[in-house]
Amino acid sequence: MVEEMGGFPKDVNAFIGKNSEFVGKLTFDGTVRIDGKVEGEIFSKGTLIIGPGAQIEATVNVDVVIISGNLHGDVNAKKRIEMRAPGKLYGNIATPQLVVEQGVIFEGNCRMENVASEAAKDEKPAAKPAPAAPAQGTLGSIKGGDHKD
Repeated sequence: MVEEMGGFPKDVNAFIGKNSEFVGKLTFDGTVRIDGKVEGEIFSKGTLIIGPGAQIEATVNVDVVIISGNLHGDVNAKKRIEMRAPGKLYGNIATPQLVVEQGVIFEGNCRMENVASEAAKDEKPAAKPAPAAPAQGTLGSIKGGDHKD
């Protein structure tokens, strides 16, 4: 279980501070926290934390994202999106779980689905069930009135 500190996971692998800027494609495993400015694309099979002072203009594809800063761009989260005050999100999102605190601004479209299972469906078509054998025997009917055996 991940211990939390101030509502954020304690074990952060990398940190982009509030006076830092990054332009390009950011990929990582584990947990990354951004408090600075990022422009480009962000990919991860981990957790992205966007701190309260962050300014992000990016397409985001991660497992989990926690947004407390400003994000302009589309977000695809395979597990969960958490939007915490004073967070602002301007863009479209797709995720199976969405948590939105009071005080958050979200402008865009939301598609909630199990993104992981949808990807699995695309990779492996479901097997068609075998047709059921016809029922054997006869079916009776009951008509109104007294019925005697």
